[in-house]
Amino acid sequence: MADDAIALDGFLDEETVPGDLHGETARFRLTVSPTDERTDEMILPCTVADPALAHAVIHDLVPGDKLRVTGYLRLPRTPDEPMWLVVTTLAVLETAPELSDPAAVATAVIERYGPYVCYFDADVPEVEVFTETGVRVGTAPEPNGIGELLEAFEHRQAAGGE
Repeated sequence: MADDAIALDGFLDEETVPGDLHGETARFRLTVSPTDERTDEMILPCTVADPALAHAVIHDLVPGDKLRVTGYLRLPRTPDEPMWLVVTTLAVLETAPELSDPAAVATAVIERYGPYVCYFDADVPEVEVFTETGVRVGTAPEPNGIGELLEAFEHRQAAGGE
């Protein structure tokens, strides 16, 4: 069975979570990109069954860490079953950079609201809003005005017959 093990390098996608009530197992998602092409990127769910390794995964890893995982791929047997990697070994290749003051680094944020995308710039109160296809909806004078802007846009769309 050792011949069936695969090794993958990737980045920890988000916070790790315990897989059971006692923290003897762990779950996480690994972003794997074998090339520089975004279309080749995938997010692979991973599980850890070894209690010592699960403890390390839960308490020592942070999102953005670059990892090398070795394990066994569990393929779905039915259409409603997920695919995941059962991790047997894990090594941290690079730790995620620590941001001493996230506000000093992040000056703009893009957030999704259903079929809309909003661009928040920390330097100005206005919020630019677009559809997910890139059509400009308009500018809200402040974040609290996004709802009114979207309502007016949807009303214009309905009146236009779309």
